[in-house]
Amino acid sequence: MSSDPWGRVDETGTVYVRTADGEQVVGSWQAGSPEEALAYFERKYEGLVVEIGLLERRVRTTDLSAKDAMTAIDHLRTQVDEHHAVGDLAALRERLDKLVSTVESRREERKAAKAKQSEEARTAKEALVAEAEELAASEQWRSAGERLRSLVDTWKGLPRLDRKTDDELWHRFSHARSAFSKRRKAHFASLDAQREEARKTKEKLVAEAEALSGSTDWGPTAARYRDLMTEWKAAGRAQREAEDELWTRFRGAQDVFFQARSEVFAERDAEQQSNLTLKEELVIEAEKLLPITDLKAARAAFRSVNERWEAIGHVPRDARPKIEGRMHAVERAIQEAEEAEWRRTNPEARARAAGLTGQLQSAVDKLQEQVDKARAAGNDAKADKLAKELEGRKALLDQALKGLEEFGG
Repeated sequence: MSSDPWGRVDETGTVYVRTADGEQVVGSWQAGSPEEALAYFERKYEGLVVEIGLLERRVRTTDLSAKDAMTAIDHLRTQVDEHHAVGDLAALRERLDKLVSTVESRREERKAAKAKQSEEARTAKEALVAEAEELAASEQWRSAGERLRSLVDTWKGLPRLDRKTDDELWHRFSHARSAFSKRRKAHFASLDAQREEARKTKEKLVAEAEALSGSTDWGPTAARYRDLMTEWKAAGRAQREAEDELWTRFRGAQDVFFQARSEVFAERDAEQQSNLTLKEELVIEAEKLLPITDLKAARAAFRSVNERWEAIGHVPRDARPKIEGRMHAVERAIQEAEEAEWRRTNPEARARAAGLTGQLQSAVDKLQEQVDKARAAGNDAKADKLAKELEGRKALLDQALKGLEEFGG
């Protein structure tokens, strides 16, 4: 008979394995020595050890499903329970029991992860639906359309939920996209109608612009072109091809008119610049009359200058105020000299000035007498009051005397 710590072979060739419940028959060996029998069944035990080790590694490192793992465990447990190997079978059962716990734990973890993933997917899809419903009311047609297409791609990348929830959310999502597409289609249909109307309007504007391009009625035609431009902007945009072609014609017609006007104005500007040079020479001649010492000679000389001035045409608009202002200054000086001469030689004005001077002199004398009396009577308050009034009358008298001097004394 042969034996080891975990089994033995009796004299009949029966092989036993030792367990906590006593010896269990493993099998019968008749083909060789008892040592060979034990070695054979020990190798079978080692084979079970290897298989259990491989299964433990698969459970730990791969995504082996709990169902497949439990099937493999049950298969190995059956082999262990059938006692067809010699070794520590209790240790194998303990490892299999631990592996069952690990599989159950992994099953719960995966279940929780799946539930979490499902909840995250539901939250994500609800967010996609909310954004899609908000975009459905947008009028940013291009950006909103691109964003909705992006949301569809995001939706496809999310896990499916339970059928009822997934179908409800997809229905809302799809409805929002459809609502946006319908509004966008209606918008662009309306836009096409507006652009067609704009095209018709602008064709009329172009026709008028082209008809005006040969006009030489510079002011009114330029004003009409400005009005046409205002109407053009107010008409809105036509279809791109039509817009570009019409704009080219519209601008071309304007360019023809304004180019012709510029050429005419350039000739006029050159003439006006020449006129300005001539008028500057006349102004210098007129300014030499100042200050006026001989009114009659100055008047005659200015008349000669003014006649030549009037014979010269227009000067540039920006130079006109300054050159005319200098001429008017000389004219005003002559007029003021004439007025002064008139006042000096006017008998009626001299008589009025003399009369006013006499009245003021009498008033001054009377007030002086009143002031003296008040002082003599010791009434200083009254005297002071009368003295102030006297000062005012004296000032008026001085002015009147100066005015009288203008008449020659």
